Amino acid sequence: MNKNSRIGIVAALLVMVGVVLAVKQANRQSVADGKGACCPQIVNPAALPDNVQSKPASVSPPAMPASAPSETKPLPKLLDLGAGKCIPCKMMAPILEELKKEYAGRKEVVFIDVWQNPDAGKAYNIEMIPTQIFFDASGKELFRHVGFFGKEDILAKWKELGVDLK
Repeated sequence: MNKNSRIGIVAALLVMVGVVLAVKQANRQSVADGKGACCPQIVNPAALPDNVQSKPASVSPPAMPASAPSETKPLPKLLDLGAGKCIPCKMMAPILEELKKEYAGRKEVVFIDVWQNPDAGKAYNIEMIPTQIFFDASGKELFRHVGFFGKEDILAKWKELGVDLK
């Protein structure tokens, strides 16, 4: 391989790295600005499958970690940061609602729409949505996942983290 070919390959690689870094920075800024990072805007909500809700689970977002009243003990918490028009976030909504009902009194499930509350995305340093953050009962972050996360996977992660939900 001659010298000009090597220079061309190196230049092409540098351009590709620059593009990747620019896209990553744009995604970070989009989430911070409340414009979304990974999720396209829904063009036709009627085209979504029946099991996908048009709005994420309606859970009021407390400040994290929330301090519990003295008569109740603190609970492990699953925080999902997403947006109302994000398709993977919409797919997570029924899962979050199920978990909230099934584990009431044993675990908290909180959803925050970072497009409506951009400061929340900044506070948790999220880059993409949806992002799920697992907290122990004391409010310490145990694990973070980006993207759709199924119910069985969430429960398996709690078990792997040693958090008893029984």
